Amino acid sequence: MLVDFSGLPLVGLAAIFLGCALAIAVAGTRLAGVADTLADRTGMGEIIAGAVFVGGSTSLPGIITSMTTAAEDHPGLAIGNAVGGLTAQTAFLAIADLAYRRANLEHAAASVTGLAQATLLVTMLTVPLIAMATPEVTLWHVHPATIALFVMYALGLRLLAQIKAEPMWSPVSTQATREEAEQAAAAPADRRTTPRLWWSFAGLAAVTAAAGYSIGETSVALVATTGLSETAVGTVFTGLANSLPELVTAIAAVRIGAVNLAVGDIIGGNAFEVLFLAAGDLFYTGGSIYHAFTPDDVFTTAMAILMTGVLLLGMLRRERRGIANIGWESALVLALYAGSIVVILG
Repeated sequence: MLVDFSGLPLVGLAAIFLGCALAIAVAGTRLAGVADTLADRTGMGEIIAGAVFVGGSTSLPGIITSMTTAAEDHPGLAIGNAVGGLTAQTAFLAIADLAYRRANLEHAAASVTGLAQATLLVTMLTVPLIAMATPEVTLWHVHPATIALFVMYALGLRLLAQIKAEPMWSPVSTQATREEAEQAAAAPADRRTTPRLWWSFAGLAAVTAAAGYSIGETSVALVATTGLSETAVGTVFTGLANSLPELVTAIAAVRIGAVNLAVGDIIGGNAFEVLFLAAGDLFYTGGSIYHAFTPDDVFTTAMAILMTGVLLLGMLRRERRGIANIGWESALVLALYAGSIVVILG
């Protein structure tokens, strides 16, 4: 442990936590933009760049939090941070829908890759639940489910690339549909040199990594100070704070009309975030992290599956207008997220 916040009063802990959350929101958002530009300039494949390079950079504080808290024998925080981030980011997509006035986001951004990403996410989320329901078998304290998650994600990326290159079907285009070419033209160009962008990337990555580590250590102190469970703090507060870059990025994307980018970053980022659990298992020496799941963790994981399923139905139904100019699926996702917070804190 590099820092210890355990002796600070609640007000001090809250101030540090909020300061780190702000740093993650600002630096993490800029980091995603720099990573996206670098991915284009270096010629990385679009799917790989978006899911691993861009998604990984945006998720850096969250994965640092899960790894450090798991290594310090706080599996509840590591798990809560991962699954809480999933539900928070899915709710962020509904919030972005509020900011897009042209049509419902799920109508405008319907794409075969978006549907495939959501299906991959749901499939990956079943693995931790299966692991926790089966006997605890580990090799060097690592559960086989961890290896399975990494393999599934890698195969999923390959499948997404194939689907994008040779789609066997596509959604019907309407006047409200935004094509990827239109969205690329709407995005402003970054005129900085490539070396300068790499230096910027390194600096912003260092800021978000440090903030993610501090969020984890502050969360440990908050558990001791407030009496809340690790699951509650990790799911509600830590997961939300580490997911703020996705909220800012999604809203910024829909404001310039890049709706596929907003949907892809959230759903694709969620699939990457499932790997937070696998990373936590690698660093947790107390056995299988999946067998440290509490009933609240199971509830939140199931809620993430349900919320993603609702979005899938919304992208298939493609309702043009709905409640408050958003689709019924976005309204339901927000209601489900609010209900899950009440249950976890109740």
